[in-house]
Amino acid sequence: MKKMKYVLVTGGVVSGLGKGVTASSIGLLLKECGLRVTSIKIDPYLNKDAGTMSPFEHGEVFVLDDGGEVDLDLGNYERFLDVQLTSDNNITTGKIYQFVLDKERKGDFLGKTVQVVPHITDAIQEWIERVAMIPVDGKEGPADVCVIELGGTIGDIESMPFIEALGQFSCRVGVGNFCLIHVSLVPVLNVVGEQKTKPTQHSVRGLRGLGLTPNILACRSTMALDDNVKEKLSQFCHVSAEHIITLYDVPNIWHIPLLLRDQKAHEAIFKVLNLPSITEEPSLMEWTTRAAICDKLHEPVRIAIVGKYTGLSDTYLSILKALLHASVARGKKLIVDWVPASDLEDMTEIENLDAYKAAWKLLKSADGVLVPGGFGDRGVQGKILAAKHARENRIPFLGICLGMQIAVIEFARSVLGLKDANSTEFDPNTRNPCVIFMPEGSKTHKGGTMRLGSRRTYFQVSDCKSVKLYGNRRFIDERHRHRYEVNPDMVARLENAGLSFTGKDQTSQRMEIIELPDHPYYIGVQFHPEFKSRPGKPSALFLGLIGAACGELNAVLQSGLEGQEKVNCETVNCPSNKKPNQNGYATKPTNIITDAVYSYCNGVHS
Repeated sequence: MKKMKYVLVTGGVVSGLGKGVTASSIGLLLKECGLRVTSIKIDPYLNKDAGTMSPFEHGEVFVLDDGGEVDLDLGNYERFLDVQLTSDNNITTGKIYQFVLDKERKGDFLGKTVQVVPHITDAIQEWIERVAMIPVDGKEGPADVCVIELGGTIGDIESMPFIEALGQFSCRVGVGNFCLIHVSLVPVLNVVGEQKTKPTQHSVRGLRGLGLTPNILACRSTMALDDNVKEKLSQFCHVSAEHIITLYDVPNIWHIPLLLRDQKAHEAIFKVLNLPSITEEPSLMEWTTRAAICDKLHEPVRIAIVGKYTGLSDTYLSILKALLHASVARGKKLIVDWVPASDLEDMTEIENLDAYKAAWKLLKSADGVLVPGGFGDRGVQGKILAAKHARENRIPFLGICLGMQIAVIEFARSVLGLKDANSTEFDPNTRNPCVIFMPEGSKTHKGGTMRLGSRRTYFQVSDCKSVKLYGNRRFIDERHRHRYEVNPDMVARLENAGLSFTGKDQTSQRMEIIELPDHPYYIGVQFHPEFKSRPGKPSALFLGLIGAACGELNAVLQSGLEGQEKVNCETVNCPSNKKPNQNGYATKPTNIITDAVYSYCNGVHS
């Protein structure tokens, strides 16, 4: 039986260097070399999962097929590697300690004193080994390589048990089966313009003092490292210059795998892991094409995101990625206008007129409106006003989770005339509850008690926009995260007034998709389609929103897109393509994005 290979990615100096994107890009690079790859993210916080954490503190909560509420970096792994991870692929201190304490309560330790070493550290190592063997790419058998990202920064006190465990783990799996890549910062001082190596030197010294020695350095900087800087880092960090990689600033993150490839990161990893030879040279043709197209897009499409957490873009990271995937697929330059929902409300007009005017100006200038999910009543009235504006002015609209619920509330108020229509989340005593608490939900425990994970939605109408966008399927599977739902007792009245419930669950009692048939594009969904969007395989509903926003919805509907990636043009003039035909152009790539991208690509590189 072949031995699993492990690549550990750590970070030093400061947080926010991009370890998640680096780990994802390394995984992609190894996958392009012909290896099967899985990923694990270690988060040293005591929470069991990310589900109860504020988006302002931790960014988006990413939801997996199995209902796991996990760190947003797992979203990066899924998007880059096109895999389906499990909740066990996200390790937290809370999970490990709960696992060990449950064993202690059962008497599994035979009266021994339970300690961080060896019990916690052993549990961490066993968890990694077990999860690394779970296939995540739809094929049978374990992967070849497991990429592990250790969250936080070297030196953080909460990371110490994991650092110790990983030091033991490197010995446990043996030389040739463990590669440590340390992501660090090489700042450039504006005063002298010199690249400073001292922060990375100290970071590596601290890492080695904790029992881990890096094999490869990935240095974040504003520009490529000078050769003399690499030599200095090599001398003081005990890493060969060939194993020092620069991750300098790029226009978009799709360039990161290309940076790693161009600097032969895959060869360095293969050497450390004693892999005999690279089975395939990583061309990354699709990623090269996509990155180049994204850089050259100029025709704008403007989307207003009306939300509660607009001060931190990571809160809506998957929505941003899904919008980007769709806009690139239509050959448009995405412009996102962040509209704080509460700034649209009447109270803001009284208290802060400038903010009120600015919010409405952004909303009215948008080509499309998106209202994402959220919790709590702050900004709800603003979201309702945004939905009303989009409905009455025939602006393309997509409401996700709470966004769908507020669209139903707005319709009930404005069309049915139920002025006090509301959700019991915001008004428990409303006489017209359009949205109610799900009967299976818990009102005493928050963590892990929502309707989570992949659930099936059955289309109720054969001739509607959503079913066409999904390729005329009978049903779809999308990921959910909610504890409130549309009140089934209100559905008949809403439908009679013109609101169509085009998607429902298997019982037909849970509303999943709403549409206004006579509107250019007005769709709300209870699920989160953004979690399954991929570069080259954009989410159907986001593709519809972008298509409608730029006046191309009919073309999108005719394509029946949702994973159907067809190419009309015969060739793509792209420097990334390695095999030119007799005309000097590369043979057309397949299964990358959509027709629009390829027809546009010929203009990008000409």
